[in-house]
Amino acid sequence: MDTTDPDIVFDVGGVCSHRHRYNRVAGQRLAPLEGRSRKFASLVTEIKAVGEGKPFDCVIGVSGGIDTTHVAHIVNKLGLRPFAIHLDNGWNFELTVANIQKTLEKLSIDLRTHVIDWIEFRDLQLSCLKAATPDGEIPTDLAIFALLYTQAAKHGLRHDITDTNSVTEAILLEKWGYGYFGWIYIRNVYKRFGCLGSKSYPHFSPIGLTYCILDRKIKIPSILNLIDCNKKATMDILRNGPTRVYYRIKNYYPIYTRFYQSLYLQNKFKLDKRKEYYSNLVLWGQMTDDEALSAMQGAAHPKNLIEEDYDYVTKKPGLKPEEMEGIIASPNKTFGGYKTNHSLSEPARRLANTIRPRIG
Repeated sequence: MDTTDPDIVFDVGGVCSHRHRYNRVAGQRLAPLEGRSRKFASLVTEIKAVGEGKPFDCVIGVSGGIDTTHVAHIVNKLGLRPFAIHLDNGWNFELTVANIQKTLEKLSIDLRTHVIDWIEFRDLQLSCLKAATPDGEIPTDLAIFALLYTQAAKHGLRHDITDTNSVTEAILLEKWGYGYFGWIYIRNVYKRFGCLGSKSYPHFSPIGLTYCILDRKIKIPSILNLIDCNKKATMDILRNGPTRVYYRIKNYYPIYTRFYQSLYLQNKFKLDKRKEYYSNLVLWGQMTDDEALSAMQGAAHPKNLIEEDYDYVTKKPGLKPEEMEGIIASPNKTFGGYKTNHSLSEPARRLANTIRPRIG
């Protein structure tokens, strides 16, 4: 990580704020190694007890990616009875859909797919592009988060098991991605740049989140915080386990995400998301500094693939090439240039972390 993060600071010993945050987050959210097995067993017992007599005892999200597929394997092995939610936002790979179906069929997990209204979502996504901020993917993040909570509440469940992992996601820069608590922010952007208005888009306000946490007592345990999430071991489980799903890691992103991270962010904002990812791996002990710096030397994705994605992402929502070029060339902004609920979302995060079990 470097000063492309405008908020980075260094202490007198030259240690950056991200390392301090990493140590703080790991200390807050991870149980000591010697106590994880006991806490893990306690969590599983709690989930089964609360869900006793119901068709399901928890909810999981599935994207077709590595982490959510790993979570599906884990809950199946633990004997939990989840149903899975997948958000189809119109940008799925065929491989994504195939991996989800293959995995959940093999693991006997029910799938609920929420197909978002494409016309409305396209308008919202284009609004976020026109806003010229580096966090234009948050409409998908917020929708997924809202679906997990609302579906748990609907079915009287109290556990949304997420694929987040504190030690691999401690370094996520706020100005690079404001996050999924920002409904007021998204709504403000939509009003300024959109045409249709939000009628069916899944979302919730800070009040709605507080209701889910305090009244419905819905928890969001992160099971991956309780196990060894060595990436190689995870890939071995997915490729050689009961589902035998193969992942081409380098190019496996959804098309829009791949375009956004490898072309849009890098060309418009000079931001490379790999800096976050590799920084976490270095602090986690899964990568050395030299290995991370070496990996940063190459392109994030092959040039021909980036060009194909650019054409596809321009044409699919109905943009003309000159319109996309104009968006990329427009003055850069951050979420601070728009109305937000940032002053409320930070206390909400702290509340969620207080309610959330220490194990994740």
